[in-house]
Amino acid sequence: MINAKLKVPTPINEPIFDYEPGSAPRAELQEALKTQWDAPLEVPVIIGGKEIRTGNTYDLTSPQDNKHVIAKVHMASPEHVEQAAVAARKAWKIWSEMPYHARASVFLKAADLLAGPWRARLNASTIIGQSKTCHQAEIDAACELIDFLRFNAHYGEQLMGEQPSSSRGMWNYVDHRPLEGFVFAITPFNFTAIAGNLPSAPALMGNVILWKPASTQVHAGYQLMQLFKAAGLPDGVVNFLPGRGAQVGDPVLKQPGLAGVHFTGSTAVFQRMWRTIGENIADYATYPRIVGETGGKDFIVVHDSADEDAVTTAIIRGSFEFQGQKCSAASRVFLSESFYKRIKGRLAEQTRAIKMGDPADFSNFMGAVIDKAAFESIKGYIDYAKQSNDGDIVVGGECDDSRGWFIRPTVVQAKTPDFKLMREEIFGPVVTLYPYADGHFDDALRLCDEGSPYALTGAIFAQDRVVVEHAAQALRHTAGNFYINDKPTGAVVGQQPFGGGRASGTNDKAGSVLNLLRWVSPRTVKETFVPATDYRYPYMK
Repeated sequence: MINAKLKVPTPINEPIFDYEPGSAPRAELQEALKTQWDAPLEVPVIIGGKEIRTGNTYDLTSPQDNKHVIAKVHMASPEHVEQAAVAARKAWKIWSEMPYHARASVFLKAADLLAGPWRARLNASTIIGQSKTCHQAEIDAACELIDFLRFNAHYGEQLMGEQPSSSRGMWNYVDHRPLEGFVFAITPFNFTAIAGNLPSAPALMGNVILWKPASTQVHAGYQLMQLFKAAGLPDGVVNFLPGRGAQVGDPVLKQPGLAGVHFTGSTAVFQRMWRTIGENIADYATYPRIVGETGGKDFIVVHDSADEDAVTTAIIRGSFEFQGQKCSAASRVFLSESFYKRIKGRLAEQTRAIKMGDPADFSNFMGAVIDKAAFESIKGYIDYAKQSNDGDIVVGGECDDSRGWFIRPTVVQAKTPDFKLMREEIFGPVVTLYPYADGHFDDALRLCDEGSPYALTGAIFAQDRVVVEHAAQALRHTAGNFYINDKPTGAVVGQQPFGGGRASGTNDKAGSVLNLLRWVSPRTVKETFVPATDYRYPYMK
């Protein structure tokens, strides 16, 4: 038993590799890409550390080449959910009672492995499976996940140190216990870092996990399970259950041991899960903690004092990086008619010049959207804009699924503020601009506030500081992450904790102590050194 008061190493954000030509990281990543492309994975269900090949499989193809199989994926059944719940209960006893520093050391080791020998492996998997460029993969699968692992260990230590005061003659303290039961982690396709953080953050605090990865993200998800195992995570702490929602998610929500949900995905799915939990509330051993980050209709509001080049760059990067498949991606822009006229030409020219293709070609700025369903959905919005009298395609709109799921970056001009593409989440490389009447900036602020049920990210561009303060106040509740003169994407762990309100989620701020607080159940302890020996109080004399 170690009696020393241990301190987690102070985290700093992981430096981003540039992958410039001739560099060693570039060569290593290109070799990993070739190796993984030529050797499809067989992805099993993993329960209690045991790999299970169910025989009920599907072929996972690469978004940039939808004929090329990158993995055969075995799917879990309701019986596997039951087995995972049993395995998690078994692991809970040892893991939940393990000292905090011992749990933290597992994830700190995972961070160092990822920063070193596993970096190219996870980045290559993310490029192949999610069609991210080397830069987008680097800031996601490497840097952001490393930051999550290191900063969470630091924040968890801070949480443990939050203790009450004590009067003379007693000692008060708080025991930050893990939840009784398991946490259900449901992760999206678009961020490997989220796929790693949603199971690992509750696990750090002593919880056990049933993890359902997105069906289109299991290539990198399986690599993460192997990373956690290499870092020393005990069997059964995280159980990996790829499969359909009806076969995995529905049975999990019926388990009496469900103690929490850690979710990133669509608003509709999250609301349906919440409703199901409410209907089953009397059947659970404890009230489940529900933490979710869902959709967004993220905005840029432009004042006439804004820098034109900065606005143009923010629209392009904010809307089109990773094909707009970020819940934080810029999707609607409010700018005056005169400002729009000043930037329309350069915005169209720069958008038209964007190079798109296989992200294994490092000269490309964009890759493919994730799958056929996404392709058809995004194409549907583009077709609607082409046919509507209330919107015009300014640039882009071409869709090509002959080899991969490729959609050209698309700029749409809306003629009315309630145009469909101004209100609904598209989750693709489409941004809609609404030019408001000159001199009606306050109307634009109101339209932005009222024009969407979401409140995830947003940005204001203005050089006039009075305008910045006015807009920030008017838009105070429209975004959980708000940006001034910057694109509304790219939150960094430890710098901008991420999450939004309204229909965008519970705003529990991934990458902060606020998120970790949801995964503990505090026990207050009062120890009296010299207890009373007479029931009578002085006033009774």
